[in-house]
Parts: sequence; structure tokens; C-alpha cells
Amino acid sequence: MDNPETWLEASLTCSGELAEAVAEVFSRYAPNGVLLHSVTSFDTENYEESPTGEMQVVAYLPVDEKIEQNRRQLDEAVWHLGQIAALSPIQYQIIADQDWMEAWKVRYQPLKLGQNLIVLPAWVDQELAGDRLPIIISPDMAFGTGTHPSTQLCLIALEKHGCQGKNVLDIGCGSGILSIAAVRLGADMVLGVDYDPIAIPSCQRNAGLNAMEGRILFEDGTHTDILERDDELKQAPVVLANILAHILIMMLATGLAETVSNSGILILGGILNTQADDVIQAAQTAGLTLIDTLTDQDWVVLVFQKA
Repeated sequence: MDNPETWLEASLTCSGELAEAVAEVFSRYAPNGVLLHSVTSFDTENYEESPTGEMQVVAYLPVDEKIEQNRRQLDEAVWHLGQIAALSPIQYQIIADQDWMEAWKVRYQPLKLGQNLIVLPAWVDQELAGDRLPIIISPDMAFGTGTHPSTQLCLIALEKHGCQGKNVLDIGCGSGILSIAAVRLGADMVLGVDYDPIAIPSCQRNAGLNAMEGRILFEDGTHTDILERDDELKQAPVVLANILAHILIMMLATGLAETVSNSGILILGGILNTQADDVIQAAQTAGLTLIDTLTDQDWVVLVFQKA
């Protein structure tokens, strides 16, 4: 079984609501990361691919002496997750190393967003950016590669509302994609924090791909750690949090709004349309005013302003 040039592809299609939880489980057994992309179907009226609202989570497990154990544990973890909400079984197939790389690259292509942004995989010719501002990402994290509708909406909201010459806080920075976009859009100083320490090296690698070493500070932590700072990054006029609705509600109850400077904006992502009202209520209770709503499929990004 010990063959470093052979991989076991594990894939599962699920609702957008469950995608992050499934991706987190997959990431425990996939050293090269997890890929997530929208499932589409062909629209015979408009002759184009249209999103179905479902997401496909794909991971590549090395076929080595631990493969049987890892596969069994992955199946068990997804089974337990399926007791909360129905999930289809994981689909497996053995593929060669070069096929794995090609499969990854075919699924993860340049992505134009907003008026001026483009997300580029690290392996493509950077000249493909053209006149757009490139955000170069190595997709070794489940989220934050630009393929998820919530990440796309956050990028569009950041460009729309602007951060030129301003400090930016990126709470739950994941791969660092929003922090990198903030620098591209002219931010002054950027601090990205994530409670998962594994995310920080990924952020730093992606910052390096964009020649932004030293321009973004990445740290372990969350909003409560930011509030304990005694420097200019204790608050910012632009704050981003692309996480999950129930976590955002909890954060709003524990000081998230305090990280936003007076008259500043808070961009919240990772929210399903059925959860938006609860997040809005929590934000309003924290003294914030809703000024913009962006939607894509079942996902919503909310933009608030602090009076």
C-alpha cells in the first residue's frame, strides 16, 4: 500500500449549509488540503451552467500504510455527521499522482470577482490577471480559496465599500484571501486572526505568493484577543468575519462590534438566507446598522455600520 504516487480521491456532494462541516472532517485526513466547488447543471434554456445550490467536497488521501485506517475513520466521522443531517456516502476512487494534480487544477481555475479583482491559482501564468488586481492563492485550505459563494460575496463587498488607506481586521482569516484582497485594494495595515493555528502558516504562504510578507500580520486568536491589544489594531474602520452564522451571533454578543471603529463597517459572511434575520437582530442589538445585503444562491453577506 505504500505508494507515494497513488492517491485515494474522496468526494461527497452535500448542501451548502453542510459543506464547511464536511470539509473540516475531510481536512483531518488530507495533507494537501480540501477542495470545495459549486455543483452546476446545464440550463437548456440559456445554454449555460447554473448552480444547483449544492457543493462538492473533494480530498486526496495518500495511499500509504495508514490509508485503510484513515478511510475507516473518515467514513465513521461522516457517518456521525450524517446523524445530524442526511449525507450521501463518500465516493472513492484511486488515481495516480499526475492525475490528482490535473484534477485539482481543472477544478480550481481563475475567478473574476467584482469590478477589479481576480483570484488566481498559484500555478497559472500571472499575466492572466490582465488589468485586474490579482489575489494568488494556493488552495491548501478547505475554505477561503474563492470557490465558496460566501467568500466571493465578501470579496465583492470589500471592493464595493472600500478600504483604501484604512486598517482592516480579518477575523477567521482562513487562507488569508480577504486580507490579501484588502492590501490589493489599498488597505494601510491588515491583521488577520484565526482560532485554528493550522490556518496561520497557510495565510503566510499565500501572503508570500503575493509578495506581501510584512504587509499583513497573521496571528492565532479571535475577536476577544483583538480587544485585548493596546495598539492601533485594537479597532479598525473595516472588519471582516466570514465564518458561520451561529458563531457570528455568539461573537456579536461577546464584543465583535467593539472591534469596529466609529462610523466603520463590519462585513459578515458564512450566513445562509434562512439565518440572516437572526444575525441582523444580533448585530442591531450590538449597536450596528445594516447598510447592505449581498446574495448568491442560498448565501448572504451582510454589511453593517457602527454609528
